[in-house]
Formats: sequence, C-alpha cells, structure tokens
Amino acid sequence: MDLKELQEKVEVHLSSVWQSPVKVKEIFHLSGGACQDNYALELLLNSSKQSVVLRTDKGGSLLSSLSKRDEYKVAELVFKAGVKTPTPVYLEENSSIIGAPFFLMEKIAGKATGRYITKDKELDSYRKTKMVSDLATNLAKLHTVVPESLNDEELKQKLKLVTIQNYMTLAIADLRQSLDELPEAHPAIELCLNWMESHAPNIDKIVLVHGDFRTGNFMMNSEGLQGILDFEFAHWGDRHEDIAWLCMRDWRFGRLNKEVGGFGDRKDFYKEYESTSGISIDPFKVTYWEIMGNLRWAIGSAQQAERHLSGKDKGIELASIGRRTAEMEWEAMRLIEEIENAI
Repeated sequence: MDLKELQEKVEVHLSSVWQSPVKVKEIFHLSGGACQDNYALELLLNSSKQSVVLRTDKGGSLLSSLSKRDEYKVAELVFKAGVKTPTPVYLEENSSIIGAPFFLMEKIAGKATGRYITKDKELDSYRKTKMVSDLATNLAKLHTVVPESLNDEELKQKLKLVTIQNYMTLAIADLRQSLDELPEAHPAIELCLNWMESHAPNIDKIVLVHGDFRTGNFMMNSEGLQGILDFEFAHWGDRHEDIAWLCMRDWRFGRLNKEVGGFGDRKDFYKEYESTSGISIDPFKVTYWEIMGNLRWAIGSAQQAERHLSGKDKGIELASIGRRTAEMEWEAMRLIEEIENAI
C-alpha cells in the first residue's frame, strides 16, 4: 500500500471511530525495524494537531513476537506503571482497514540509533551523568508489573504465564525447539544449551520482561530519555533477562569497554536499579542470561536469514542479519569459558 492510499484509509477510519473529521496533514515512513512498519502521522482533529506513530507488522512478524493487540496492551500496562514510554492512543484489531492490525501511539522526540546513543557529542553530558540512572530506574518500574496484578486473563496467558519452578526449563526447551526448526545444524548452540541446563539458577520472582531492552529501542536527545519503545517481545520472566540483554556485546556498537549498552558501567546500572527496586542484582544470573541472550539472538538471526532464503520475505537486511549467527555463538562460548575459569 502506498502512502497516499494509507493516508486516505486512516482518515476515513479514524473519522468514523472518533465521530469527528480527521485529516492526515503529513505522513512518512520511519526507518528501522526488520519486522515492523512504523509511520509518522500529523493528525488534524477539531482544529488541534496531534503527532502519532502508526505501528503495524511488516510482512510476517517473528513467531515469538506479540500480536498488535497484545503489544498495545503491554504498552498500556507499562505506561500506567510510570515507565517513560509513548502514550498509547488507539488500537485497531481489524486487519481489513489497512491490511493488518495496527495501533497509534504518541510520537516522541529523539533518536534511537546506536551510533547516536553511544558516540554523538550532543549526548556527552547526559551520557556522563544520568543516562544509566534513567534507564535503570525505568526498567525497575517496568518490572513492577507482575502476573498477579493483571486482570486481563487473555493477555496474562499470551505473555506465557510461567512459575519460578518451571521457567528455566521452559526457556531452554523453547530455544531447543526453535533450533530444531532451523534447516541447518548449529552444534555450538547445542553445546551451550547443554551447559545452561546443568547451571540453571533459581529465580526470585516472575515479572514482566521487556524482551528487547537495548540500545536502539529507546529514544534520547540532549534533554535525556524521551521514551522506551518496542514491546513486541514482552513476556513473563526473570528481571535479570532485561539487564543481561542490555549488556550484550552486540548492543555496545563498538564501545566494548562500556558493557551497559555501549555507554555505561555495570556497577552503576546495578546500583541505580537496586536503589529503585529494592532488589539486589545477582551478577551470575546476569551473565547466565547474557549467554541465553546470545543464543536467542543467534537463533533469531538464523530465522531472519531463513525468511529471506525461503522467499517468504525477501530483503538484504534479513540476509545480512543471518551472518551474525556465528558471532553470537562465539560470544556465548566465550562467556561460558569466562565463568568456568572463575570457578
């Protein structure tokens, strides 16, 4: 669908839903996202302007990603928990309007690119003072959302309701199943999964996990954190998952000495998170989930390449992501060796 057609369909539909004429004064496609399509819209409603982002699936989303309905509901939960994130505006579950379900959210300022977050001089002052603190504080608030506080039973189940007793077993089994579904063998991943089964830690509490909390999924500018984005991989799990994902080598964008997202130090992040949450961070659990995260990303990269190779969703970005699989395998094995040498 071209922009003109999308504009017309959105105008007609929102005018009907909101019982008032809606004009899309400006519309353009936003860059980024291998699985999602995002469009910036300037709406005119009753003489007032509203800047929003329309978010919908691009082709086929990854199997592990939430539906648009569930992603929107998670965004509402997180917003109500006090997390700095775009205000949810409207959910449309009917795929006949533009060809797929979509939702609208507030358009916020800032940039999310890795190079900008980790290296741009505009952020030097904020990077040195509050960047780590703001992200740790907001992540701690996100983790206050727990299954027992959620009344939406359908969403509770869609987020893969688990217990502290079975979660690690299920998480590893899920990876094994995804690995088995790939058309080629990955013995390095098999070896790492065997190690993870024999070294699985206990979990203190099941909480809402962002699932992709990393540099690239939060918007910032010189004024600071503008909002945390992209809840398509949210699920119930261990709080250490999100911390580990942010610390993964692949999200440091070349600044390997800054283990938190390429801009901060672990001890500072842990301190700020603990201050807000009142929960102590276990460094072993973080490293364990870093290994798990690298395996997930290795399998995810292979899945992205398979989308291209199978012809389901052709794209040079998907093809190029596939070559990263070996890098994640190497990093997972390196982390295991590091742990073993420390024992």
